[in-house]
Amino acid sequence: LPSEFVSYRLLQIQCPPLMYQKMAQRKHQVYRRVSDGNPLRVIEYAETTFSSADADAFKILLEMKMKKRQKKPTLPSTVTELDTEDGSKVYVVGTAHFSDSSKKDVVKTIQEVQPDVVVVELCQYRVSMLKMDEKTLLKEAKEINLEKLQQAIKQNGVMSGLMQMLLLKVSAHITEQLGMAPGGEFREAFKEASKVPFCKFHLGDRPIPVTFKRAIAALSFWQKVKLAWGLCFLSDPISKDDVEKCKQKDLLEQMMAEMIGEFPDLHRTIVSERDIYLTYMLKQAAKQIELPRASETEPRKYIPAVVVGVVGMGHVPGIEKNWNSDLNIQEIMSVPPPSASSKIFKFVIKATVFGLMGYGCYRIGQRTLQVILSMPAAQSYLQKLTEIRSQH
Repeated sequence: LPSEFVSYRLLQIQCPPLMYQKMAQRKHQVYRRVSDGNPLRVIEYAETTFSSADADAFKILLEMKMKKRQKKPTLPSTVTELDTEDGSKVYVVGTAHFSDSSKKDVVKTIQEVQPDVVVVELCQYRVSMLKMDEKTLLKEAKEINLEKLQQAIKQNGVMSGLMQMLLLKVSAHITEQLGMAPGGEFREAFKEASKVPFCKFHLGDRPIPVTFKRAIAALSFWQKVKLAWGLCFLSDPISKDDVEKCKQKDLLEQMMAEMIGEFPDLHRTIVSERDIYLTYMLKQAAKQIELPRASETEPRKYIPAVVVGVVGMGHVPGIEKNWNSDLNIQEIMSVPPPSASSKIFKFVIKATVFGLMGYGCYRIGQRTLQVILSMPAAQSYLQKLTEIRSQH
């Protein structure tokens, strides 16, 4: 698997300074590649022990956190509760990505359950969404130009770059209709996680280049053309009420059914496979937590973990379906070689792009020449040339 598609398991983003920062600094990150062919780059922490004072402080802070954690939390209707075999709990918040109500649901859930880990539906390629403010994201989503298209193609190839920009166009269309930037629920999750002692923040989505390449490989030539045409000429108005209705499972399932009927392979790669990946990441995050030991002789103690997952509502049914299954994400991390139809489509796209660029240069050059020739100095020079030619 190419290095740029190596996914990260339990990739942790360091939240703003937490109460345990000094203790966390004593840990060492160790990176290794799994020798059995697993494409995951695993982040491991070297085993360490705490001093007696640190261990006592940890226990006191943990007790405070446990007391603040609601045993029977009052959660929004968009939250699905899942359990692991070792007693850990996972609260999956199903959200609409353009929704003020979803942001409130995320904040309330994290405050109620005081999680040990927060997992969001983002990958390392979209992590910048957490750091940008609403104003910047709104501006970025609206400004889709040739430079961005060229950058996307350079980073991900012609096919993936084009699809990325087409999907960004959809996001920009909704942004323009609603006047709000996407991913507000993820930014709220990031902020709230930083307020919870000993809470880790994980990126739980499959790397977007892998998703795009697998999606493109799954479509036939005419399906690619049809999809590109539909995304390029998207014009249906979308209101805030429409977005909020997406939080209702019946309407969402109806929308998914329409999508499956038209592009079943696209649904499999963009939704179903990511359901599996998100489920795997949530289960990894929900492993029991080892308590710190004051000495090597002290026996190891573990406690169940509490996890909050923040994902699009469309992924919740798939996560529930896959929760009790043995998951292997090796297959859905591989990128198949390009098919003949993909090569043809790639050639057509390249020819179209270069043709449009050439036509644009021709039109600009023609207009520039007309402007120059209309200038008084140019007119005078041309008149002199005409007089000279007539004399000879």
